[in-house]
Amino acid sequence: MTTAANVFDAVNALPPLPAAAPLSDKLARSSEVLAAVLADSPPARVAVAYTGGKDSGVALFLWRQALERAGLAPLRAISIDTGVKFAQVMDLRDRVCADWSVALTIARPQFGLPGADLSTYPVAVDKLTCCRDLKILPLCRALADTDTRALLTGIRRDEHPSRHDRPYAELRASTVSAEGTCPEHWQVNPLLDWTEMDIWAFITGEGLPYCELYHEGYRSLGCVPCTRPARTDSDERAGRDPDKERQLETLKSLGYF
Repeated sequence: MTTAANVFDAVNALPPLPAAAPLSDKLARSSEVLAAVLADSPPARVAVAYTGGKDSGVALFLWRQALERAGLAPLRAISIDTGVKFAQVMDLRDRVCADWSVALTIARPQFGLPGADLSTYPVAVDKLTCCRDLKILPLCRALADTDTRALLTGIRRDEHPSRHDRPYAELRASTVSAEGTCPEHWQVNPLLDWTEMDIWAFITGEGLPYCELYHEGYRSLGCVPCTRPARTDSDERAGRDPDKERQLETLKSLGYF
């Protein structure tokens, strides 16, 4: 029987595709990566990290197609709701998951004290702590609660320098902290080779739903306090908070994708 390591070692051994490669080649590579996921894990133990953004929407669609071709179910997703996301993004997430019959797990912060809520939390004051409390810890709890073995993301190499050398599949070791345990799991990145233009070409070609905020100058959607529109002549993530962007590698080491 093929082991997970062998399955994912095979796709990780494939050379990255250049940014200028045809989208058809990138789509074929994504299909190879998702086939490895199917060879490793039953769908009930696989979830798409669906943010409601353009990239994770494409990842969700491709995984949906892969399951349909194989005659398998369920189609699962985990969505982190920090409590300070754009309402338009959350509305789109809910519509898509309803239309596509997605088994959605919503991961929300838990502050551990009776009656404690976001109204007393210092949102975006310390970016690292805020992301840990509102994103990473809820994600870890959701992974554990749902027994998720493979988490599919929409991250791409060209988005940020910290993602340039990421493999298609990463074994994320279990981590233990005072706040709890983040279970061992595979993080699988089927869109690594895609560019921003590839994403939009695919969304347009397939007629996929996307958030209307992209028509208002936003190119990358995060939490409201840390996201603003970005010019077309700037980096895609220029609208993200620069303090948080500088710490993406640290956030990854804490359990974020």
